[in-house]
Amino acid sequence: MTCLLTDPAEAAALLRDGALVAFPSETVYGLGADAWNGRAVAAVFEAKGRPHFNPLICHFADAESAFAEVVADDRARALAAAFWPGPLTLVLPRRPACRVDLLAGAGLDTLAVRVPAHPRTLAMLRAAGRPIAGPSANRSGQVSPTTAAHVMAGLAGRIAAVLEGGDCAVGVESTVLDLTGPGAVMLRPGGVPAAAIEAVIGRIGRPLKLAAADATRSLRSPGMMLSHYAPTLPLRLDATAVDTAEALLAFGPRPLPGAGALWNLSPGGDVAEAAARLFAGLRWLDAEGQRLGLRGIAAMQVPPDGLGETIADRLARAAAPRG
Repeated sequence: MTCLLTDPAEAAALLRDGALVAFPSETVYGLGADAWNGRAVAAVFEAKGRPHFNPLICHFADAESAFAEVVADDRARALAAAFWPGPLTLVLPRRPACRVDLLAGAGLDTLAVRVPAHPRTLAMLRAAGRPIAGPSANRSGQVSPTTAAHVMAGLAGRIAAVLEGGDCAVGVESTVLDLTGPGAVMLRPGGVPAAAIEAVIGRIGRPLKLAAADATRSLRSPGMMLSHYAPTLPLRLDATAVDTAEALLAFGPRPLPGAGALWNLSPGGDVAEAAARLFAGLRWLDAEGQRLGLRGIAAMQVPPDGLGETIADRLARAAAPRG
């Protein structure tokens, strides 16, 4: 049963316990999960029926908390001073010691961060003491919610609670700005106009059209089709046998015997656990396989139930031929 809350401390306690809580912002209501907790982040994709592991925006109580997880340059700090709290998301490189789970960033070496401008949510973030990953609080493909009633209509029974915060003042998603290269690129228009950003840091670029961007694997924005982290070693799907020259991405209580290295996504056969461990597993097998001189990674099939379909999509992208 999903409950309505007015106390940010109650919402923070649920989030720390790994539950999903929808929260208000100046843009739209977000579906929050502890960004340090891979199982909680996986539950977000499950609750939304999100078709791909797109990057999620991580929400912070203040700029310095955000910049403890990502590398901020002078442009990022100037924009944070001008627009945070507010409807601007910055895509920045992850720090080596970043504690945000890889699933929240869809396995990329970057992270989308912002400080929302809603007093009740800022109080929740301070009480939680950690970043909260939060896409819009609606079923995937549906209209983004701007009231608690909208959230309840779409997600009641699928999440623990909704933190009531009234109507959203802006009502459209945040602007997403990629600062990972020498030139700033606006990946998604939103609550902060391009002209306002350019008044702070100078001219910004616009992204490729979606089809071209997906083909060239160039976009990093939440809510857009992406090709995410792919291992250096070739990835072989639906493996039914493996040999000592391959690493194995296993699933379930009976991993295939004989692999040169093994990472089991979920010994108990839990697809949510498998989703939470997917990107970490690919990275570990890639590094360990290269260290051992293995020729590739073999992946066992994950059942297509729930998040299993999304895992299969992600693995297919990781295994796709590279130009």
